[in-house]
Amino acid sequence: MKLTVRRQRTLRYTQPEYIETKRRSLMREFWNALIHGLESGQPVCLISLLSSAGSTPRGAGAMMAVLPDGSSAGTIGGGNVEYEAQKLASEILKSGEDQRQDYRFIQGSDHSLGMICGGDVTVQLHYISPHDEAALAAFRTLKGAHARGQDAWLALRLDGSRVAEVLALSGTDEADPLLAPLLGDGPMLTDGGWFSVPVSQSGWVHIFGAGHVSRALVSALYPLGFRCAVYDDRAEFADPAFLPTAQQVQVCDFDRLDISVTPRDYVVVMTRGHNADYEVLSQILRSGARYIGCIGSKQKLALCRKRLLDAGFTAEEYAVLHAPIGLSIGAQTPEEIAVSVAAELIAVRAGLDLRRQAEFAI
Repeated sequence: MKLTVRRQRTLRYTQPEYIETKRRSLMREFWNALIHGLESGQPVCLISLLSSAGSTPRGAGAMMAVLPDGSSAGTIGGGNVEYEAQKLASEILKSGEDQRQDYRFIQGSDHSLGMICGGDVTVQLHYISPHDEAALAAFRTLKGAHARGQDAWLALRLDGSRVAEVLALSGTDEADPLLAPLLGDGPMLTDGGWFSVPVSQSGWVHIFGAGHVSRALVSALYPLGFRCAVYDDRAEFADPAFLPTAQQVQVCDFDRLDISVTPRDYVVVMTRGHNADYEVLSQILRSGARYIGCIGSKQKLALCRKRLLDAGFTAEEYAVLHAPIGLSIGAQTPEEIAVSVAAELIAVRAGLDLRRQAEFAI
């Protein structure tokens, strides 16, 4: 459907507590709990999901931290696997010995959790002493990189069932032949005994248009770990007060964009009309962005496609565009459309190809 942005008064946030709640993320809480525990002189058990197969609540790379008082931050999927891992973590916090544990989601098997969904996971439980300055320094580095939106990976060097080393890696480690293979888009468990997890990615979501759907999308994307930059050619719409969880909000001329788009970035086109959509797409389509999507009706998108092909773009170049945008969930309201688009971005970030579903989307 075609959306028309109406110039209406939008409620401004006046409660600092509400804005701060919107700005929290699970990852930030995880690093805060982990670092605060160590800084206060307590040991912490870091639980990492090394691998998973079949049907499991969470995939490899999920992490949580458990403290001696039983409190925790993060999650490895909840349910029985998390319950059993937390019980084992409490024992490890007393013994000081690392462990690796396999859990099976099959009734009656070894290490069974009494569940019937099928699948299995391997969990690494690492005892971290409050005197482990190297590990604490690594966690502080990762927390800072996450806050700044910089590329960063947590790397664990495994020695049998023990974690021998904790490292914080960045893009500068690409020059190291030993560490470069660990800098992937997803969790990696190597034959050489390394486990790495990307904890922060530098990619931005560039959103063109600051209407109601864009505002709902920014709110939906923030707790998912996406950093949003929003652009509009109308100063009254490009107002940070309307977009409290966007990292950047600016007025720009859609005819002459001065924006750097990298292969890690996502582009969402939601301007007020097809002319502005065309101007943005004509400058972005060849950018090499990880994702480019445009909202609109089939008629509007068909017109935009014709104009782009007439301007010299090939059908192959146009094919990178996700249009219509979002997953097919029957979305109607701005908030529902935001959920469908956020879901598509999650799928792309996870390396999934859902183009076949997109033909029935918004």
